Amino acid sequence: MVDMRAALVGIDFGKGDFAARLEELTLLAKSAGAMPITTITCKRSSPDAAYFIGSGKVEDIALVVTAETIELVIFNHILTPAQQRNLEKRLSTRVIDRTSLILDIFAQRAKSHEGKLQVELAQLQHLATRLIRGWTHLERQKGGIGLRGPGETQLETDRRLIGDRVKALRARLEKLHRQHETQRRSRGRNQAFSVSLVGYTNAGKSTLFNGLAKAGVYVADQLFATLDTTSRRVYLGEQAGNVVVSDTVGFVRELPHQLVAAFRATLEETIHADLLLHVVDAASPTRLEQIEQVNLVLKEIGADHIPQILVWNKIDAAALEPSVERDEYDKIHRVFVSAQTGAGVDLLRAAMVESVRKNNGATKPGISSRVDIQEEPEFNETQ
Repeated sequence: MVDMRAALVGIDFGKGDFAARLEELTLLAKSAGAMPITTITCKRSSPDAAYFIGSGKVEDIALVVTAETIELVIFNHILTPAQQRNLEKRLSTRVIDRTSLILDIFAQRAKSHEGKLQVELAQLQHLATRLIRGWTHLERQKGGIGLRGPGETQLETDRRLIGDRVKALRARLEKLHRQHETQRRSRGRNQAFSVSLVGYTNAGKSTLFNGLAKAGVYVADQLFATLDTTSRRVYLGEQAGNVVVSDTVGFVRELPHQLVAAFRATLEETIHADLLLHVVDAASPTRLEQIEQVNLVLKEIGADHIPQILVWNKIDAAALEPSVERDEYDKIHRVFVSAQTGAGVDLLRAAMVESVRKNNGATKPGISSRVDIQEEPEFNETQ
């Protein structure tokens, strides 16, 4: 998809965050290697069954595709297989939806063996539901000639080959999952306190992880720069000793369920953590919604019960000062830091020490449990 001229399509269904969703679509498209040439929008009360958008708007997009030499049309929504086929036939160009776009980014970014297996599984599960061409290349993996059963259509053959591959991938991932469980039990016996960084994509988790662990993890100002979980031991001084800190994949609104399921093994580090550092982009105008989206995914993977500290990152961009905020029970509620400049990271390390001591039974103020965001927390914008 590199350097493909793309048209972005967003439909306003009156949810109120339309502009932020369009901006995110642009970032996703660029992260995938596409070149957004134009953005086409319209308002609807509900999706059209045949095209998702109205037939008149399809004609408008067709004109743009021809005039701008568009190679790819990206919808900021989830299309049904029939809608995708109808649009491609009418527009005479490739059409993908939000799920396919995110899957493509994940396929480009996965580096570890496990990450690549997880992405391939998610892609196959997604594509298996769509009657699309181009899967005959899978025959080469199993010999081709003599493989097809009598009277079996090409579509049935392709579906069976995909099913076989999915089964093989699941078996390999299950084996890796058992290995992770063994490692985790060993770590448990050593009583290592576990901390996972979670948050919306591009919130600055990897930069913060590097600052805490001196790890040198890849960092980029793009969505989903980190896919593979990385863990490091971090020494917090005599009061807390060593803890294991893990950097995880960033979440995003409407994260495809195939990805959540496929990356469950990677997210095991989050599920079994003793503490979650929920990193938030303090400079983002949609930070509250992003917090909600992260909490929804945490609930989906069974990690919503784990104690959590909100880490408001990028305070240098939000004109804020390093500080610690406590609730009425004197539990730490938020820590304001800049992973980029290092401001406030010492406060965060102290908060982690406090959490370890509480976990070990020390009579020190503790860490707040999961925070349900009801309204914008108050803070001094002019600090």
